[in-house]
Order: sequence, then structure tokens, then C-alpha cells
Amino acid sequence: MFAYILRRLMLVVPTLIGIMVVNFFIIQAAPGGPVEQMLAQIQGTSVDATERFSGSTSGGSGTYRGARGLPKELVERIEKMYGFDKPIYERFFLMMKNYLVFDFGESFFRNKQVVDLVLEKMPVSISLGLWTTLIIYFISIPLGIAKAVRDGSRFDVSTSTTLIVLNAIPGFLFALLLVVLFAGGGYFKWFPLRGLVSDDWSSLGLVDKVLDYLWHMVLPIGAMVIGGFATLTFLTKNSFLEEINKQYVLTARAKGLVERRVLYGHVFRNAMLIVIAGFPAAFIAVLFTGSLLIEVIFSLDGIGLLGFEAALNRDYPIMFGTLYFFGLIGLVMGIIGDLTYTFVDPRIDFEARG
Repeated sequence: MFAYILRRLMLVVPTLIGIMVVNFFIIQAAPGGPVEQMLAQIQGTSVDATERFSGSTSGGSGTYRGARGLPKELVERIEKMYGFDKPIYERFFLMMKNYLVFDFGESFFRNKQVVDLVLEKMPVSISLGLWTTLIIYFISIPLGIAKAVRDGSRFDVSTSTTLIVLNAIPGFLFALLLVVLFAGGGYFKWFPLRGLVSDDWSSLGLVDKVLDYLWHMVLPIGAMVIGGFATLTFLTKNSFLEEINKQYVLTARAKGLVERRVLYGHVFRNAMLIVIAGFPAAFIAVLFTGSLLIEVIFSLDGIGLLGFEAALNRDYPIMFGTLYFFGLIGLVMGIIGDLTYTFVDPRIDFEARG
């Protein structure tokens, strides 16, 4: 196992560099970079869609459309401030050199260190991602087992129909519906509409703080969970059905074991292998890709909203810094996912793989 982990760790470096190379050169080649953003602010105008996609670039060469009428010295000073006075390959190597020691620099437009911004937004995204993933698993696994045991029954058909319908509706539509129904949008006002905690949260006692936090989490997490557990439920059901029809299950039943012992003593470990081992990847997916619109709707200032604003403003330090950091986390989580396989079923030996 040690040799396998070592090989996987050695692959992390070239994989991460490949991710950074592709994204760096694609984003740098896109028009409407931070230099044009700053020039537009100086002129008191915004770079419209025509200017952004007219073919001009902000790579430090050529003429900026937003620079018309501005002194050349000012444009050069702004380019130097953002590092665009250097060739693109030199900017990339300087960036990666700093990232090796986790120096992600300072945001172009927020005047704060990227690390500080990420740490500031992490509690919101971790709250959404962790609670959503845990609740989805707690719902999907029992429901999937129940569907497998009752395969083809009215219960199985009706729940499958419901899951398909829920899965077809985007999470943000559920969020809007919950706002209308329960957050003062026209019917009831049972839950708060914005924020992770109340304004007076710091003055509350410990129990009240926990309750206030959970109170604010009900609607956003509910919106993410409602449309998110269909895939895992069907995966659990299919895994159980595949195992139930195997010879060892028939043998266990022939020996007179009760059905509950057969299901949870023999089938569960094998059927849950792929489901449980996929938890790290599922958490990463929910954490970084599933919460952007939810954060916007419920005014939750998390990583998703930070990345969205950075992309709009061409805030490269935030864009590349978070891409590097979370890309690294994703690769490490992949290794943890493999280790989870061996934890769930010790018979799996990755050392035996070529």
C-alpha cells in the first residue's frame, strides 16, 4: 500500500502542473483582463461586451481599447502593477514558484491576501458542502436499500418516479420555491433569507448560537439536498441488486440466516464499497461546484460566490490561487477515496495492481 500511495503522490505534481498550464494560458488569452478593467475604472466606464470580445487582449502587448486617450506612461505603470510587463511564460513560472510555498499573492481588486479571502469564505462553503453531503448519504443509502429489497414493487416505482422528477429540477429553482414559501416571499416567514448567522450571533449563548446557525442552514441545505440524492439512491439500489443475486447470498440464505443478517452482514459491505468510497469526491463536488447559485440566492458569501466575482473581474490571483489550492485538495481527496476502499473492504490490495 505504501508504494501505491507513493506513486499516486508522485502523479499529483505533474497532474496539478498540467491543470495550471491549460487554465493559465486559456484565461490569459481571453480578452478583457485586469488591465482593461482598471483602465475602464479610471475612465469611469465599463468594458462592454463589444470591447471584451473584439479581439483585444490584456497580455501586456498590443493596444488596449480602454486605454484610448490615456497617457502611455499610465498604461505601462498599470501593466507593471499587475505584472503584465513580463512575457506570459515568465509570469507563469513566477506564479508557480510562489505557489510551491503557498504564496498566492494579493487580490487585484479587493486589496487582501488571497489566502485570507479563502479562509474568510471557507466556513460558508464547508457548512453547505459537508451538511449537504452527509444528509444526502443518510437519505440515499437507506432509501436505496429499501428500493432494492422491494425491487419492482409499487414503492420502488413511485419513489423512482419522484426521484427522477426531483433530479430534473435545478437546485436553484427549489431554492426560489423555498424562499417564496418559507422565507417571507409571499406565504410564511419561518426562516431567514440571508446570511449564515444572525447579526446578534456573537451575543448569544452556545446553545442559541448552534440553533441560530442551524436555523439559517435549513433552506439553502434543503434546496441542495432535494435535487441531489437521486443519483446516489439509484447507485445504492443497483449495487445491492447486483450483490443480492450472487451465489454467496444464495448460500447464506440456504444456511438459514435471517434476511436482515444476510443483507447487513454479507451484502452491505460489498454493495456499499463504491458508495462509501465515493464520499470524499462527492463532498468536493458539492463544496466547489454545487453551491454558487445557492450562495447568491441566500446571500451566503462563500467560495462559489468569490470565484464567480473573481471571474467577472478577471481577478487572476484569486482565480489561479483557488484553482491551484482546490485542485491540490481534489487530487489528494482522490487518494483518500482509494484508501477508503481498503478501509471498507480490506481484501482490496492496490499493491497488486501493475
